[in-house]
Formats: sequence, structure tokens, C-alpha cells
Amino acid sequence: MKLGTLFNQKEVVLSIECFPPKEISSYEKMQSVLRNMKTLNPDFISVTYGAGGSSGGVASSDIASFLKNDLSVESVAHVVCMGSEKDDMEKIVQNLKDKKIENVLALRGDESPFRPLSKTFKHASDLVTFFKERGDFFISGACYPEGHPESATPKKDVEALVLKQNAGCDHFFTQLFFDNNIFYRFLNRARKVGLSRPISAGIMPIVRASQIERTIKLSSASMPSDFTKMISRFQNDEKSLFDAGIDYAVSQIRDLIESGVDGIHLYAMNNFEVAKRVINGISDLLK
Repeated sequence: MKLGTLFNQKEVVLSIECFPPKEISSYEKMQSVLRNMKTLNPDFISVTYGAGGSSGGVASSDIASFLKNDLSVESVAHVVCMGSEKDDMEKIVQNLKDKKIENVLALRGDESPFRPLSKTFKHASDLVTFFKERGDFFISGACYPEGHPESATPKKDVEALVLKQNAGCDHFFTQLFFDNNIFYRFLNRARKVGLSRPISAGIMPIVRASQIERTIKLSSASMPSDFTKMISRFQNDEKSLFDAGIDYAVSQIRDLIESGVDGIHLYAMNNFEVAKRVINGISDLLK
């Protein structure tokens, strides 16, 4: 089933993101986690392009196929065009078709020594066009409430998203954020310039001190005062930080749902307990 059906039928669509294990030997454990995630009744689960963005370990398409074809949970496979040329991408498209995967998140990805800039796909919009020309895929894209780091201005940032939409992008996931006001300002800018596709708000519960520095560094997300106070108060108390991080995420999500957000995308970091606690905290708003 394509995600468009979900967004047409439901007031708010709930999704969870997972990432593949780095080691093939960990795949069975990952499958067990996903079986547990299924019990939470997410509308779909997305699968990142490798653990931490790497291309090693279990293939994203294999996990997306396991979700869809073995667990009957709709899945989204992340596809990165950085480092890939036309022939590489033709094989990826065929592989997804063979596994009956209909939903794809098209990403440019970050340049690295192992993944240089593609000559064929300079922008994610090029990848969106490529997929649209080769199959009946539902294509999602990424967006950034605080602006893409390469965008000159917030207005230029949302204008680039409209170009992605015009290329065939059907839906957007946001980068994680901790301040809902930032999301609302972004949404207002985006709708004003013509971005009409559904947008899922990306929320990551911070439940361990080890997450804090790495998450902020990778996402460049702003930290509102109530968030920093929480971290400062509980960073040396493991259990209390876990509980406070769940409470903060639940509060964020409840406000978003009550304000009419299209979707909630939970960055649960393959942690079933985190996903369960958060979803239990919003279950009354999902009925």
C-alpha cells in the first residue's frame, strides 16, 4: 500500500524509523525488535540507508521487505544517491520492485571519501524524477524545520522543497527538532510558497546522556530552555533522564497532534521500550 492512502484516510499518520544492524549476525535480533514494533500498530516503518548512514551490514531493502512481506507492516526504504550513477540506481529500482516495495525516501546523502558526489544525481530531486520515471512509487523527501545547512535563507530552503515536490515528491519527513514553535514557523513558510504535500514531524526522544552530544551535532537542532533544563537536571541520573526524555517527547507530540500535524515520525533508535512508552503516551489521540 502506498503511503498516500494512509494520509488520505487518517487524521494523523504514525510511523517509526529503524536502522539496519551493522553486522549480518545481528539480523535475527533486529527481526525480533521489528516483531515487537508491530504490536504497537504503527501505520508504517521506515528503514534508513545502513546503520548510521553506512552501506555495510544488512541491506535496507531486505529489512523493508521483511516488514512488508513477512510482518505485513507497510515499509519505506531509504535510498541515497550520493556515490551512485544511473546503472547503480537502475539495479536498486529493480531490486525494490522485486521485493514489492512501493514507498521510498529519496535522499542525496552526505559526501564522504567512500561516497563521492554523483555526476548523475546532484540533488535529491534528480533521484525523485528518476524513480517516478521508472515505476509507480510513492516518493518521500526530507525537509529541515531549521533550514538545510546549504540553504542561504529560510525562504530559499522552502522554495527548494517546492522544486522537489514539482519533481514528484509525494510526502516529506522532517529532521528531528525539539522546539515545536520552530516547526510551526517552518510549516507556515512552506505552505505559503506552495508546499502542499503531507509533512510528518520527526521526533527523537532523548533518553540517554550519550545521545545528547551526538544527536545535536548531527542534526544541529536548537535546544529550547525547557529541554536544556531537563538535560542539565537529569544527565547524571540514567533512569530519571529516560523518564524525562519520554515525557518531553510525549508532550511535543501531543501538542503537534492537537495542532493538526499530518504525521508523527518517531526516531526510536531501534528501541522498542522507547517506542512503546511514547506511543502509550499519545494513544488516546490516535483513536
